[in-house]
Amino acid sequence: MASIARHRFRTGVALFAALALAACASSPRTTDAEKYALYDAHAGEAVDHFRYFGSINGWTPLGESALAVWTRPSEAWLLDLSGPCQDLTFTPAIGLTSNMSRVSARFDKVLVRSRSSINIPCHIQQIRPLDIKAVRAAEKRNPEGEPPMDQASDAGT
Repeated sequence: MASIARHRFRTGVALFAALALAACASSPRTTDAEKYALYDAHAGEAVDHFRYFGSINGWTPLGESALAVWTRPSEAWLLDLSGPCQDLTFTPAIGLTSNMSRVSARFDKVLVRSRSSINIPCHIQQIRPLDIKAVRAAEKRNPEGEPPMDQASDAGT
């Protein structure tokens, strides 16, 4: 009797594991390239700088060389970096350099708050304003169960 119960338990566990793997395979994750394409499609013309008062409302890594940064709930910027930025997709927090309350393309940097011993700043190559309403509408069209593409940041500078 005990061996039948063990067999049913093992069969149940195996079935559960197979269903869990099938569920993961059936809901594809958005790739960095797809996220970047979505934000790029809703970005305006390049600007030299944006006003920045030392706090970030949120940010979205878009691969190793781009990110979206929210400076207010209704204001966001697509930042293209001059090259790959170490740990950008994994860091829990970022900061921005600025001068006189402005973040400028080609002069300022994204600061990755990484646990690694070396935090290399990432140079901002280009800044473009984002159409937040269009980005949010496009995100709502993502497959069900897909988490929002942005994440909060508790680092201001």
